[in-house]
Parts: sequence; structure tokens; C-alpha cells
Amino acid sequence: MSGFIISGTDTNIGKTVFSAALAGALQAHYWKPVQSGLEGETDNEIVARLSGLPRHKILPETYKLTQPLSPHRAAELDDVEITRKRLLQLPAVDQLVIEGAGGLMVPLTRDWLMIDLFADWQLPVVLCARTSLGTINHSLLSIEALRLRDIPIVGMAFIGEANDDSERTICTMGGVRRLGRLPHLDTLDATSLADAFRANFNLADFGVML
Repeated sequence: MSGFIISGTDTNIGKTVFSAALAGALQAHYWKPVQSGLEGETDNEIVARLSGLPRHKILPETYKLTQPLSPHRAAELDDVEITRKRLLQLPAVDQLVIEGAGGLMVPLTRDWLMIDLFADWQLPVVLCARTSLGTINHSLLSIEALRLRDIPIVGMAFIGEANDDSERTICTMGGVRRLGRLPHLDTLDATSLADAFRANFNLADFGVML
């Protein structure tokens, strides 16, 4: 099995939309193992709508928690136990795009972080970041945290309006690849997202053989 982990420097930065774009471009399976919050569209439903993937490639969540909170707290409120055993077992598919919950340091339990799970999986991480103020600090801290745990980093995927200096500074100082930038789209659907991804990213930069 080959694949990617999609994480972010924060929550609500657009990593679900990016996950949909990447999974669609690769025709890979998509998996969001922990979903916190069930009001409105879930991340699975967003990816199903935006990726262009057949429904069977959108894999079911391992945990679906009702409250839009950190998984450790959402699980406690739902009286659910999140266990390593269930999450360490990756789906048996050829290619997989995994979306993490929130940022790297989000707790899954009171003594286990999202980044700890990534370290166990040892799949390469695509780090998504906003282009707005504060992204340099958040991005460099996230890169350092991944490196301290020997987690491979594919590179940075930026989301938002162009900010060449911030993007270049992060990638130069962090020593990571600048994969591209996904702009905000006036019309967001499967076609516009696929077009934007194709115009701004090169799958060869992800180590994908074309």
C-alpha cells in the first residue's frame, strides 16, 4: 500500500478540500479515520462531492463522534474509547489519502496525539497551511515536530491568496518542497477543484510516477 497523510498547521484551513483534490487526481481511496462533529456535511461527504471519486473509494470512518471538538474530548462525551489497535490497522487498498483530525498535536486520547499515530504509520505527510498572517510560525513548528519524530514530509501545500514571501520563507527555512498553492475558488465543485489542482500542482512532486 502507498499513500499520503494530509495534515495541517491548524484546523479549518482547507485540508479536506485539498484531500479531495489529491485523492481525485490520484484516483486513490480516501480515509478520515476520526470524524469529530456530525452537524452538516461530514468530511467524507465533502470529499465524495468534490473529488469525483466513486463512492466505494470513500472509506468509512473508524470513529464518528458527535461533537465538533478535539477527538479526545469528543470521545469522552460520547462515551467512546479510541484505541491504538483500531487506528493502527490501515485499510488494505493500493493507494490511500488519509486526512488527519485538526493539526499535528491534536489529542486522540489523554496520552496519545495525532502525530504519534502518524509516526506509527510512517507514511509521508503533506502539510497544508494558510497563506495568511501567522503561517510561518505555525508551519515551521509543525515541520520541526514531524522531523523530531522521523516522519517523512512530502512538502507544503498552501491554501489561500498568494503570499510568495511567506511560502518561500517557510520552504527555504524548513527545508521542504513547495508543492503549490490551492487558491480560493468562487465556484467550488468537482470540476473547478480538479482544474485548480491540475493548474497549481504537479503529481511528480508527490513522488507519483506519471
